[in-house]
Amino acid sequence: MTDRRNNAEALARLRAETDRNLTRLATLEPGTHAYARVRNDIVEDNLNLVAYACARYTRRTDLREDLRQVAAIGLIKAVDGYRPGRGPGFLAYAVPTIAGELKRYFRDHTWAVHACRGEQELYLRLVRARDELGARLGRDCDHAELARHLGLDRDTVRMGLETGAALRTESLDTPAAETERGDGGGTGYDRHGGPDPALELVVDRESLRPLIAELGERDRRILKLRFWDDLTQAEIGDRLGLSQMHVSRLLSRAFTTLRAGMLGPTGAGSPAACAVGAKG
Repeated sequence: MTDRRNNAEALARLRAETDRNLTRLATLEPGTHAYARVRNDIVEDNLNLVAYACARYTRRTDLREDLRQVAAIGLIKAVDGYRPGRGPGFLAYAVPTIAGELKRYFRDHTWAVHACRGEQELYLRLVRARDELGARLGRDCDHAELARHLGLDRDTVRMGLETGAALRTESLDTPAAETERGDGGGTGYDRHGGPDPALELVVDRESLRPLIAELGERDRRILKLRFWDDLTQAEIGDRLGLSQMHVSRLLSRAFTTLRAGMLGPTGAGSPAACAVGAKG
């Protein structure tokens, strides 16, 4: 009982000393030696607030030192931002300031993939509610039960929980799990898809699109029959009532026009431009 009384008295003296130093700090010029000395005294006297703020994150042993540093920065910001005589006191101002600094750290630095603040807060809310509801039910709850518990729709719950995938990522060297078809072994990298060769043609296709649109209707139809429907020149001629030689001349003329448009006035274009008409 005596120890508790002594601790309470020591805490009261510390708060009184902090209030006096904060009042004095407000009268000093920032950047001066006296200002820095008083400011440092206030921070050192209140480092217990750093330990208090970090106590709830004891499970994150991998972030222990980082969190202490972040909380200390929050304490310094509280000292710099506090104005004596305003509000219920320094303690009521410093604790939420330090907590906010820790929350920003978790939001901005601990997610492997960036997610906006609203998505992160929804995910954390869902996880807390899922744990509470699961403890109450004695089993894991499904999306529908969680949605009813929070007054949300099932899609919001599903998408909110999927956001948690951005919290952690696995290395491509992690052994891949065996599928239902028995495909197992190897790593995530082994199942990683290769480059899509069609992507190299995207720019050329988009460049050709307006050039083709400028061709005559018959030329456009012949190109469609040749390259989309994969008809031969003779088959195109039979369909349009033209000879195979006439179709060949029309295709050559269209190729020349398209090739000139792709190469441009300098004559230097993409490799695909030089290949226009190769199939014709």
